[in-house]
Order: sequence, then structure tokens, then C-alpha cells
Amino acid sequence: MAKVPVYNLEGAVVGEIELSADVWNTEGKEHLLHPAVVAQLASRRAGTHKVKGRSEVRGGGRKPWRQKGTGRARQGSIRSPQWVGGGTVHGPVPRSYAISLPKKVRRAAIRSALTSKVQAGTILVLDQLSLEGIKTKVMAQALQKLGVTKKALLVDAVKQQNVYLSIRNLPGVSYSGADTVNVYDVLAHQRLVITTAGVARVEEVFSK
Repeated sequence: MAKVPVYNLEGAVVGEIELSADVWNTEGKEHLLHPAVVAQLASRRAGTHKVKGRSEVRGGGRKPWRQKGTGRARQGSIRSPQWVGGGTVHGPVPRSYAISLPKKVRRAAIRSALTSKVQAGTILVLDQLSLEGIKTKVMAQALQKLGVTKKALLVDAVKQQNVYLSIRNLPGVSYSGADTVNVYDVLAHQRLVITTAGVARVEEVFSK
């Protein structure tokens, strides 16, 4: 696999790193991206929707009028679905929308997503990503020096609190640990900015 340059937060090249072909150069798995994204977005749904059926609405304990002799249609309860204030028929109830994919499919999909970033030349490797304090302005200036002006996903081996708090107000910028990087986030951001430690961790977790 070809080597890519390594930058520091000042935008200067400080070295290079060779990406593992097992993770960053997998061909012919693009068809797995769609089901992986669908499964991830479906799993994010809360599924807490709920309506009340006729057994749950208030009232309707007695028959509103006798069965025969009134000239009106027979009714058993004022909380039947056809009544105003009655229960809902076949309405939504709490459920899980989660879709389960085989582990091999999930890993192949993330490798394909990472490969697409390498092939498009939209990956940028940093030597390290650390801040002494919570400095949103410093992080914004660093990204500008690196030429990251569009939506970007920053990945490190382990999420650092100072970095997370420094970028959470930057529009279009997200932050993830290597263990939790996913297909949707990789594809939804135009640039992938990852540290050398993040590269090592991603290769350890997602290698074939």
C-alpha cells in the first residue's frame, strides 16, 4: 500500500506512514455500504411512539344505550374507535427498529468506506491530536492550516475530552474513537482526519 504523509497541527509534513492494504485497500465491497448505513440509521431510531387502544382510553364503562328499539346503530362503548375520543386501531406501539448485520459484513463495509477515502485522496494523517485545555479557537485554526474547510471526521485511538469539547461547536466537524468509527460517519464527512495512533488502532480492530 502506498505511503501517505503525516502532518502536525501546524500543517507541516513531519513524516509518512504506510497504510495496511487489508484495511485501506479493499476492492469490490461497495455493495455492502448501503445495508450498513441503513442498519445503522435504523438502530438510531428511538421507537418510543405510542397510541392508546380502546382498553387504555378513559371512559366507556357502560353500554351507551340498549341494544334494540332506539333506531340507532348498536354500540357497546363510547370509547370504540369510531367515537370521538375513542381508542386507535392498529396504531404504533413501542418497538425496536434495529437491524442486525453479520460481523463480517459490518467489518467489510467499514473497510470499503475507509478505502473510498484513500482512493479519493480525502484522508489526512496527523502525528497527534491533543490539547492542553479546551480551545475551540485553536482547533479551528489548526484545521484551517491543514486545509480542512469542509465537513470532517476526526478519529483518534481514544477520544480525549479536551479535543471533544474543543470541536463540538465547530460546524460540520465530528470526533470519534477508532473503536467506534462507523460507515455512516465516514461517508457523511468529506474529509477523514486520523492520527497515527488512530490508524494503528483501526488496523488492529478492522483487519481481516
